[in-house]
Amino acid sequence: MRILVTGGVRSGKSRHAESLLSPPHLPAGSPVTYLATGPQLDDADWAARVAAHRDRRPDSWTSVETTDAAGALTRTSDPVLLDCLGTWLTAQLDDLDAWEAPEPSWGRRLDARIDALETAWSASTHVVAVTNEVGWGVVPAHRSGRVFADRLGLLNQRLAASADRVLLVVAGQVLVVKDTSREQA
Repeated sequence: MRILVTGGVRSGKSRHAESLLSPPHLPAGSPVTYLATGPQLDDADWAARVAAHRDRRPDSWTSVETTDAAGALTRTSDPVLLDCLGTWLTAQLDDLDAWEAPEPSWGRRLDARIDALETAWSASTHVVAVTNEVGWGVVPAHRSGRVFADRLGLLNQRLAASADRVLLVVAGQVLVVKDTSREQA
């Protein structure tokens, strides 16, 4: 089961994603790998957010802080919470120095990383990915804002196409956008 949970900032999407990997969806005490895909893994603010998330999760969950989400997905057989595609993309754009450079210098390398993530996502048996819905968000009217929104929108579309379920969280309320299990019933 691959589930994409999308929504705006502070919409409740991460908490909902966590609930999808907790009872009654999984037995109590089930091992879960939480992939924190921060923009800068040595950033104090980011570390504080990851720690706060870690503190509210069961002891059976393992936190992995990485920008290599594709590699981490392929290295675990546990159910996975990948949080968040927006921060993963930011880390990739930082690494590729994409914010100011013309696209030909980084576009193909980013596309290869997105391809690897999509392949790992498609091969995963139980993963819940959290992402920001850029279609409703405020996007800064400068090049970096457009680069981020364009690439995250395309990434969201690619993963949604192969997801079993796509959920939109608005003000803590969950809307089902796609559910292939309903189509198969």
